[in-house]
Amino acid sequence: MIIEPRMRGFICLTAHPTGAEQNVKNQIEYVKSKGEIAGAKKVLVIGASTGFGLASRITSAFGSGASTIGVFFEKPPVEGKTASPGWYNSAAFEKEAHKAGLYAKSINGDAFSNEIKRETLDLIKADLGQVDLIIYSLASPVRTNPNTGVTHRSVLKPIGQTFTNKTVDFHTGKVSEVSISPANEEDIENTVAVMGGDDWAMWIEALKSENLLAEGATTVAYSYIGPSLTEAVYRKGTIGRAKDHLEATAFTIGDSLKSIGGKAYVSVNKALVTQASSAIPVIPLYISLLYKIMKEEGIHEGCIEQIQRLFQDRLYNGSEVPVDEKGRIRIDDWEMREDVQAKVAKLWLEATTESLPEIGDLAGYRNDFLNLFGFEVPGVDYNADTNEVVEIESIK
Repeated sequence: MIIEPRMRGFICLTAHPTGAEQNVKNQIEYVKSKGEIAGAKKVLVIGASTGFGLASRITSAFGSGASTIGVFFEKPPVEGKTASPGWYNSAAFEKEAHKAGLYAKSINGDAFSNEIKRETLDLIKADLGQVDLIIYSLASPVRTNPNTGVTHRSVLKPIGQTFTNKTVDFHTGKVSEVSISPANEEDIENTVAVMGGDDWAMWIEALKSENLLAEGATTVAYSYIGPSLTEAVYRKGTIGRAKDHLEATAFTIGDSLKSIGGKAYVSVNKALVTQASSAIPVIPLYISLLYKIMKEEGIHEGCIEQIQRLFQDRLYNGSEVPVDEKGRIRIDDWEMREDVQAKVAKLWLEATTESLPEIGDLAGYRNDFLNLFGFEVPGVDYNADTNEVVEIESIK
């Protein structure tokens, strides 16, 4: 079939397998070009199919020669209907990993559930024995707690008062004002239950209880802080409460791993175009201004550049992992540079529908968004007849 992007709001309903495959190959080539990383050799990535999770799997495999198990929840293709992009990403990753002689297996299902945890533990036990790095990179709006059976839904809301500021429709380029009503206590609790550290802790406890963590094992979860421009709706909003919980959980997990010489970290990453960030009002406008500045300064990074630097310069740098005063790894250091943020704040005041094409990088934002779904990837013939039914080798 000829596959074209079909949009509904901030979601693309189709994905292109050839574009996704080329994207994955490009990321692999980038990692290989940066040289070997003295990293982990047996890696579990929870949330492995897109964004930072996919980049972590690629960096582990092609930077350190690691065996990887990836857990994700993606929609497989059926004839006449494309898979979700993460399915095609994972199929391409496995294909390239196997071609390179690397162990790579995947599990598709709800990572919050006890059943998928059990399946993963059994696979580690059978094939790897133990793992020495666990990346936790889940981004889901809904979680059913496997112990209580309660389904929680996260919300994007400020706390305390209504938030009003500029945003942009990145499809049309229209800059407008958005107002978001404040959260109630139930909203906050639900968001923490979905996006906090509860499930991360469950995974580590399950692995530890069955002796599946190697001596000195490390686990890393991903977070974001961002600037004062976005803090009312992000870091000081419901998501921020969840991230606070995630960061506090790192200390709890760290204490539990002391007996095996293990460590737990939260890495605070840069603002990037992801399916999740595209849904947050204000963030697309902020990112389009940020991209313009960081590209001009020569310090712009996508997911793969960010994670490769995290692994090489922070996690596996041959000495102590550098952290901030709250124990967090800060790989958002270039984004949060004072000169960069001062320029963003100035441009923010100037941003209108008319000025944004000149002062921001909305075209770059749109391109990155479409790339997530395998579209607008250089070198791909989008007029070619494409087989939408692609299998992941390890999932039968």
